[in-house]
This record gives sequence, structure tokens and C-alpha cells, in this order.
Amino acid sequence: MVAALSVAGTAGAQTAEVAPPFVTTPPEVVERMLALAETRGDDVVMDLGSGDGRIVIAAAKQYGARGIGVELDPKLVAAARENAQAAGVAQQTRFLNGDVLKADLSGASVVTAYLLPWLMDALQPKFLAELAPGTRIVSHAFAMSGWEPDATREFPLSGEHAGRTATLYFWVVPAEVRGEWYAAQPEGEWRLEIRQNFQQIEVEGAVGDVPLRTSGAVLRGTHIGWQGEGEGEGGTGRFEGRVLTFQIVGTLTANGASRSIVFARRP
Repeated sequence: MVAALSVAGTAGAQTAEVAPPFVTTPPEVVERMLALAETRGDDVVMDLGSGDGRIVIAAAKQYGARGIGVELDPKLVAAARENAQAAGVAQQTRFLNGDVLKADLSGASVVTAYLLPWLMDALQPKFLAELAPGTRIVSHAFAMSGWEPDATREFPLSGEHAGRTATLYFWVVPAEVRGEWYAAQPEGEWRLEIRQNFQQIEVEGAVGDVPLRTSGAVLRGTHIGWQGEGEGEGGTGRFEGRVLTFQIVGTLTANGASRSIVFARRP
């Protein structure tokens, strides 16, 4: 949340071997990061490079969320724990001394970061492997190569930072949907092929022997949807659903009527 990590040696190193310089995140940026993440009381907010603990503490104090900070500098970890105690949120927060690339991210529903670009890129596969679909990620100042943000916010800073601007990048971890799916329906078997690049998807397929054309396909976390057009009534309408481990469960709405459809992965 507040530390811009650097490393000893080359910028391509995969671990931060020495404590990085500490660069604080302005309070207004902290507030906007948590707001952009749509932080709620049932969230677990994990701040990578947590410095003095301000994002974790703000999440606990302002939203009632639980928070975890990961910081390489043990002195900053100690300071963060003291700050949490002083703010009255010590029971809702934990601060861990360690390398963000080795941290267990799996329990987080919101991840915040203020890390250098190479480290954000190094974390990208870890985000996709360890974070559940629907987890929100907010980065201050730096994006990730190849993974287009779901939203970007730029705004002027005030006070001692007046004259500068801050940029925030927001992602929602997408469910894995690429591949072939099928569903048995009265009009014939639905067969879908979904191509995926992070949250960007294309849906093609057929209903029985009739090709299915789609537009407006969206994937946000576990939510998936598309507009289908087929010859006759098969496939025509708006599908909205949720991705489970081996199924897509949703509703097709057309001509004012709705019906449930359950897709399974093709073995």
C-alpha cells in the first residue's frame, strides 16, 4: 500500500533482498484506493508493501474490514502494529514481515499495492493462481503488462502534494472460462467455444445444427454474459450467468421470457 519496492542488484530480480525505500501513499489516495475496490465490511484487504500500515488500518477503521499487510522492512512492520494498536484496530489487522512474492495471497478479497512495475509484473501470475475469481486489485501508479485494467482513475492531489496527479489501476480477477462448454436443451444441444485473454472473452458456438452468433460478451470475476443471435428462437436472447468450478449457471432472457441453462465443461 505505501512502499514502492526496489531491489538490490538488477531490476529483473524476482525477490526483494533488502528493505526498499519507504514512500508514503497520501491519505486521499488511500481513501480512493479503498473506494475503487468497493471495500466492504466482510472483505479481507491485503496490502503488499504495507509500510506503516495505513491502508490496512484505514480498511479496518473506515469499512470494518479485516486487513493483512506484507512488508519486507521489520521496523516498518513494528511501526504498523503500533499504529494499528493506537487506531484501535489491532484485533482486525495483521502485519507480516516477508517478501510479497512469497506471501500467501489466497485469503484476500481485496489486494492493494504501490509497487514498481517489474514487481507488479512478477506478481501477475501469482494473482491469477492464488486469488479467487472476483478478487479486486488496486494498484497505485503502476499497471501490469498485458493485463488491461478494468478501470483507471486519475485525479489531482491536494495539500502538500498539490500540483501532482495520482493514477489508480483496478482489476477484477477473472474466472477461467476458456474452452468448450455444452448444455442439453429442448431445441438441441448448446455447444460453446470460449476464447479468453484475462477478462476479455469471445463466445462462439451452435444450438443444435444452427450457428450461434454472440456480441457484448463480458466477464467480470465469476459473472459472465453475452447477447446471442441464432436462426429461429434457439440461442436468441441475453444470457447472464455465474461461473462455478465446472459449470456456468445462468438465465437466458428473450421476448420477455426467461429460462435457466446450465453449461458443463466438455470433457
